Amino acid sequence: MQDLMQQLLAKARKMASAAEVFAFTSEETPVQFEANRLKSLQSKESRSISLRIVKNGRIGFASSNRPEDMEGLMQAASETAQFGAEAVFELPASGVFPPVETYDPQVEAIALEKMVGLGKEMIDSLTGHSPEILCEAGISKSKICISIMNSHGLETSYKKSAFGLGVEGTIIHGSDMLFVGDNQSSCHPLLDITEVVERVKLRLEWAKTQARVITGKMAAIFTPDGMASAIIAPIMAAFNGKTVLEGASPLGNKLGQTVFDKKLNLYDDATITFQPGSRPCDDEGVASRRLPLIEEGIPRNFFYDLRTAALAHKQSTGHASRGGGLPSPSPTTFVVQPGNTPFETMLADIKEGLLIEHVMGATQGNILGGDFSGNVLLGYKIENGRIAGRVKDTMVFGNVYRLLADIAGVGNDARWVGGRLYVPSIYCPSLSVASK
Repeated sequence: MQDLMQQLLAKARKMASAAEVFAFTSEETPVQFEANRLKSLQSKESRSISLRIVKNGRIGFASSNRPEDMEGLMQAASETAQFGAEAVFELPASGVFPPVETYDPQVEAIALEKMVGLGKEMIDSLTGHSPEILCEAGISKSKICISIMNSHGLETSYKKSAFGLGVEGTIIHGSDMLFVGDNQSSCHPLLDITEVVERVKLRLEWAKTQARVITGKMAAIFTPDGMASAIIAPIMAAFNGKTVLEGASPLGNKLGQTVFDKKLNLYDDATITFQPGSRPCDDEGVASRRLPLIEEGIPRNFFYDLRTAALAHKQSTGHASRGGGLPSPSPTTFVVQPGNTPFETMLADIKEGLLIEHVMGATQGNILGGDFSGNVLLGYKIENGRIAGRVKDTMVFGNVYRLLADIAGVGNDARWVGGRLYVPSIYCPSLSVASK
């Protein structure tokens, strides 16, 4: 692939004032279980190559899964440049990247039989606890290789491994359906299922009884999964430099002002070793770094790629990502700094409230404005500092900016959710709740 990239770049430089070649290869082996049985296992390989050029001051772009088709790529890139956006940025030159470790060769060495065994272990453990549960489970391993070259002298590449395992169980009693699940992911192999299944078992225990809540305002604790399902997406969108540039971010003119509770601290950091969202550089070859977003409740920075940074008269923060097309700014590894309050202390402080694990449909409303509303797919009633049972037919709604402007506690229980979000439980003193 490296030779093909060099040949393509050399040809592209003859017809364009600037050129960039981006190559992506992946090998993935997913194992899936459904209804407590093995459903599928397979290995998949894919590769793609992208060419971005600047011709007559405008951007041309083409992508293909046939790296050898250089003439086709150059023709397509040249044709799109006629109608492309103005090239307001310069491609980065060769630079120094942080030593971010993202590849563990032991992931590739995990045998398929071992992966199948992990899935069976998770399901056997949960059916042993709750015989009526139907489980879906997934175990996957993958390796990706990314290479970038451009006409300004940049030439870099890196490898990343990933291993993930997760299980979701469903228990049906008449019209009542209970969904519980958990997962983990890392650049290392994950061969111990204990943490995942024990979290699921705890939630099954909490859900053995049901409890009712009344419509009104009440205190709530969002667990790490609850934060991921309802609160984080609007914040990610608000700090995106593209959203800011379009004038759609509520934080667009709030840098340096107190917007959130001073207990809230947030940063994006792609230099954390062996996390699936980490990388030494972004997809344009700009070095990764730790970027403070909220410090003691005060927004400090937005994240940019090259183009949005140039349009905003800023510097790229190393947040360009590609989804098969042109780069755009995207978060890498979001970290909500944990506090020093134990989960049990937050729970004990609540006379009547909600513990929220998952809100369904919370991000389908006015996400840019921070509004959220949705059904509590998994949540529990808190009474006198204890879990009283699972709630049904309950909705929550509010605005993340108002909610995070008054935080009663930030937990010391932070954990990774999905491999790209590190977040603790957050205790909010007042949340709007509607119940049938």
